[in-house]
Amino acid sequence: MEDLQPIILPGVSTQKPMIIAGPCSAETEEQVLTTARQLAAHGIKIFRAGIWKPRTKPGGFEGIGVEGLEWLKKVKAETGMYVATEVATKAHVEAAVAAGVDILWIGARTSANPFAMQEIADALVGIDAIVLVKNPVNPDLELWIGAMQRIYNAGVRRLGAIHRGFSSYGKHLYRNLPQWHIPMELGRRIPNLPIFCDPSHIGGKRELVAPLAQQAVDMGFEGLIIESHCDPDCAWSDKSQQVTPDVLNYILNMLVHRDTKQTTENLNILRQQIDQIDNELIEVLNKRMRISREIGQYKKEHSMQIVQIGRYDDIIKSRVKLAEEMGMSPDFMKDVLVAIHDESVRQQVQVFNDRTH
Repeated sequence: MEDLQPIILPGVSTQKPMIIAGPCSAETEEQVLTTARQLAAHGIKIFRAGIWKPRTKPGGFEGIGVEGLEWLKKVKAETGMYVATEVATKAHVEAAVAAGVDILWIGARTSANPFAMQEIADALVGIDAIVLVKNPVNPDLELWIGAMQRIYNAGVRRLGAIHRGFSSYGKHLYRNLPQWHIPMELGRRIPNLPIFCDPSHIGGKRELVAPLAQQAVDMGFEGLIIESHCDPDCAWSDKSQQVTPDVLNYILNMLVHRDTKQTTENLNILRQQIDQIDNELIEVLNKRMRISREIGQYKKEHSMQIVQIGRYDDIIKSRVKLAEEMGMSPDFMKDVLVAIHDESVRQQVQVFNDRTH
């Protein structure tokens, strides 16, 4: 996807972050226009609203439907804002394009379905649209890239991604875990791909929108897509994660914009130290794998099974505890140890399968 085009809209600042804001759902004409007017008064240029809402369970508000597209037309005519909405089917694409919607986004449930993505891609052939693809519900980078490749193959060149976090079982601080390394790897794999951050869906609570937005800015995301409602407490969907236009304006004004291009001499020295330590880490890991292979040979000669559950459990508990005492995240250390153990097992399996010894 080397020939992707930047997402540039006349009248919208090209400085990061580009802001897309509006209610989770278009509920009534009055709600849409009131929210849009308030956002426009604060300088927001791109208005978002869900017309069709894929819900986890039936029975909830599933969007106002095509009627809401007429309200988006009125937003454009009255405020001059660009408008964006989510599409999940061929019919959605056709209706939104016919209504003059400027930006289409594809939700997490849809991006996880290759059949749905191909249907949308086929509907986009020959249409000069701006399309943003949210990450799939689960942390699957290849599935995310594959979803965007389908849209790219349809001829869309103004293509971007939206990081909205990943679902997980159980209770957590965030509604969807950020797992920032995944969008960072996406940016490394496709350097010219604009990536937006959705702090509303990551946080799930309006008090988390500001810190998550700041973190996204610090990490260099292209833009922010934030849910804003004129009366959030009365919203028909996701009311806990929406903020008023006034609060959004405060959040955006409080964002600290850092100079990511400025490199000082001290920073270069610190980076050189990181490079050296990384090299040492690789050497130490190589030494550990060499010992793992020797252990594998011993187990093979003595007809022992590769994985010793008791030993593995002791390693995880003791190392995680030590890391936590040193101020590191226990979850981080567990992930590291699991990855090291998996590679150790792979190396020992190779030893077991080696018929020359």
